[in-house]
Amino acid sequence: MPLQRTLLRGGTVITMDPGHGTLPSADILIEDGRILQVAPHIEADAEIVDVSGHIVMPGMIDTHRHTWQTQLRSLCADWTLIDYIFGVRLGVSPAYSAEDVYLGNRLGSLDAINAGVTTLLDFSHCNNSPEHADAAVTGLRDAGIRAVFGYGFYESNPAAPPHFSTHDERLADLSRVAGEWFPSRDSLLTLGVALTEPEIVPFESVSAEILAAREYDALIVTHTGCVWGAPTGIADLAAAGLLGPDQVHVHCNTLSDDDWRLLAHHGAKVSISPETELNMGMGRPVFGAVERFGIKPTLSCDITSFNSGDLFTQMRLGLGFHRWAETEDMNLRGVSPEQVTLSADAALEWTTVNAADAVGLADRVGRISAGLDADIIVIGGPGTSQHPQLNPAGTVVFQTSPQDVRHVLIAGRFVKRDGALVGVDLPQLLGAADASATSILERVAKEGRRLPGTPPQGWQLLASHIISPA
Repeated sequence: MPLQRTLLRGGTVITMDPGHGTLPSADILIEDGRILQVAPHIEADAEIVDVSGHIVMPGMIDTHRHTWQTQLRSLCADWTLIDYIFGVRLGVSPAYSAEDVYLGNRLGSLDAINAGVTTLLDFSHCNNSPEHADAAVTGLRDAGIRAVFGYGFYESNPAAPPHFSTHDERLADLSRVAGEWFPSRDSLLTLGVALTEPEIVPFESVSAEILAAREYDALIVTHTGCVWGAPTGIADLAAAGLLGPDQVHVHCNTLSDDDWRLLAHHGAKVSISPETELNMGMGRPVFGAVERFGIKPTLSCDITSFNSGDLFTQMRLGLGFHRWAETEDMNLRGVSPEQVTLSADAALEWTTVNAADAVGLADRVGRISAGLDADIIVIGGPGTSQHPQLNPAGTVVFQTSPQDVRHVLIAGRFVKRDGALVGVDLPQLLGAADASATSILERVAKEGRRLPGTPPQGWQLLASHIISPA
């Protein structure tokens, strides 16, 4: 078969490769989905795409997103975390059909692509039946995104007869999904496991989920240290030999120094969700803690049922919070800082090289380097915020929105071109999302639920395992 070649010509290239840095004007030659060459000027028999006057960088990587919730956009805008647990995870999730999950994952993946995100760690905890899990994988696949599908075990409807009557049945379904959908690591989709939080199921269940994940060489993602006053489970995992570098621990707001030492010692990764954490009162985003203990931070959009689905927003909020936290004590003493504490270039690492390492794909994505897969985004165009581009990293972090993402390539294939998603009937898809949201909420109302439906002393109910699926 003839080689498929594309030449991106003349862009300002933020390679995220320490050997190359940012190139003020360079060409990128892509062949059969991989980066063949990066150089100031390349002559090749290829389709030439002029990207002069634009910023070219690696596609961004979101290390924790509940993609199935896409059509619930902003439902939780004024909710706390406990409202979210009762309203979405226990209220809305049981009303989701497999078709709703498919739509959420497909539209959510396209929403991510539109915003320059080429890889998702999909924390999929609406697997109410085998059909729901299959629909979630199919939605990711049909969108054309690169993703780690984090198979979730969470039982969202413990008060009614669920499809899975035992934890062993869920473990068996993971085995089925692994065999049917993930026979090889070479595809865009790879297998992960999204753990049930240890404070709401017996430790033996969490242990079984981790061991099952490792049987399939699957990445592990888990919510850790989200609830103040609840045990984090870190010491128990460490004592059982279950912590490791194959894990992404999300949020981590309540962790003690001892917890952080254990995560760092075992090489675990961390995902921070600035927009969710700041707005839901979950605590300080843990940028300072990960720096103290030598863990590289990554970012996530978490839930579009609450907040935005683009990593530009997360970088801005994260960097702004980091700079504020580092200077607050100085300000309170009546002193003004003389320099910022972290650069925009460093913030880009959170969504590229750090994130690629966290999701186990550093050998494939996260940098613009010869030999890696061509997951690339091109930023610029006619938007007023893109002119002039005097500081490339600063433009990306502080000036860019999804509308400024002109091209997105995943494995060398254009999935967004000239500012539009490729091969997507967007009006039809958005209409389907509107209809899906209406139907879901009608089903919730038919069950007599008012959202969020948080009972008095909701946290105490969680702590006493009254709603535990165990």
